[in-house]
Amino acid sequence: MSETPSKTIADPACGTGGFFLAAYDFIADTKNYELDKEQKQFLKYDTFFGNEIVAGTRRMALMNLFLHNIGDTDSDNNISPADALIAQSNTTYDYVLANPPFGKKSSQTFTNEEGEQEKEDLTYNRQDFFATTSNKQLNFVQHIRTMLKTTGMAAVVLPDNVLFEGGAGELVRKKILETTDLHTILRLPTGIFYANGVKANVIFFDAKPSAKDPWTKEIWYYDYRTNVHHTLKKNPLKLEDLQDFIDCYQPNNRHTRKETYNAETNPEGRWRKFSYDEIVGRDKTSLDITWLKDKSLADLDNLPDPDVLALDIMENLEAGLENFRSIIKQLR
Repeated sequence: MSETPSKTIADPACGTGGFFLAAYDFIADTKNYELDKEQKQFLKYDTFFGNEIVAGTRRMALMNLFLHNIGDTDSDNNISPADALIAQSNTTYDYVLANPPFGKKSSQTFTNEEGEQEKEDLTYNRQDFFATTSNKQLNFVQHIRTMLKTTGMAAVVLPDNVLFEGGAGELVRKKILETTDLHTILRLPTGIFYANGVKANVIFFDAKPSAKDPWTKEIWYYDYRTNVHHTLKKNPLKLEDLQDFIDCYQPNNRHTRKETYNAETNPEGRWRKFSYDEIVGRDKTSLDITWLKDKSLADLDNLPDPDVLALDIMENLEAGLENFRSIIKQLR
């Protein structure tokens, strides 16, 4: 997936605008494109559209865009303060790049009869959604599908629970596989997008017109998680770390992809495809797939450094605590 000039790019939970700035830098880089005057104007005023409901964060997004020569003080800005999930988007877009806010449930705060602040789960009853749920990420996935033009493409950061959760999760996964071409999943190590030991994935899917047969024929997985360790200070994730994934992805023609995994000759291969039938045959249509062996568990003579082990233990404990917190919230 590579952004191109004169195409629209949206993010329904844009935060301070990080994805917009990265896309802008890529398109504006003369090594990638030689933009004419019209394309430069489009990039400045008509490319980026977002939502951010936190007022302070939205102000930072607007400032970031302005400092990067996107928009100006005299024009209307394209970052809405409205909750993107409330209603279907009036416009459809060429690309959606999103990292929806982490937290399983959407909620709204209100004042009860005693004058105390209370929260209640927020569900969105939208006719264009496959399932009604208070799971924030599932709602964003459903919403993003509706934001795309029929030729549109999306890349969305999601936690593991969206890949395996039953109930509404299973229904949404089945429907996304049927109505879009969900062709790639990048599995990321802990701590890249989320704190508290929550593991992230990037799912890539293309919008498609209505059809009788499912659009997803196969899903290609890149496991950049098993036996991969990054820390914010000692070993931060860099672009070159993902170069092998980019090469495997084949952004210019993904129909020429070749697996690096082979059961006999390369069982350690990180790039592997699974057919639609294999996926829907799994319990709850789970997209949570791994095939590599965790070497830290198998090779006691070559254990990771103590700080990596300690970090793993801490992340697992924090992930467990986060799960207990969500259970307690539901019990209340």
